[in-house]
Amino acid sequence: MKLESLAKILKEHPFLEGLEQHHLDFITGCASNVVFKKNEFLFRAGDPGNLFYFIREGQVVVEIYIPGKGPTEIQSRGKGDVTGWAWLIPPYRSTFDVRAAELTRAIVLDGTCLREKMETEHDLGFILMKRFAALIAERLEATRIQLLDIYGDRSKK
Repeated sequence: MKLESLAKILKEHPFLEGLEQHHLDFITGCASNVVFKKNEFLFRAGDPGNLFYFIREGQVVVEIYIPGKGPTEIQSRGKGDVTGWAWLIPPYRSTFDVRAAELTRAIVLDGTCLREKMETEHDLGFILMKRFAALIAERLEATRIQLLDIYGDRSKK
């Protein structure tokens, strides 16, 4: 995929909306196009957390292994979503498994590359940290609601 088309795809992604062109150029320098077959893992819990993905097509599921139960889906991501934030927070380790539920096309970003660029381009770092903080808060709230739904209010039983 040509760098121009990769830059165009990233510019059109909702997560990067409104970024200045030079910030998009920085980000594009850390990006590449990837395809995952059904049931292929994007990353596994415990893996180095150096990558994150902008999902272009398809769907991925976020899973956690529960002893005695096995892999358990906790969330899913589809077109237009971002998955992976371990690249931002030391010790940079993935805490979940993320698996393609179907053929999935994505843009992968090298978090190590982007962290280094954010150190020199503080404005970009601040913008991305704010956006990822909002994303993490949203995902934690969704997980909390899901857990409430799964376990319910046991005091009423």
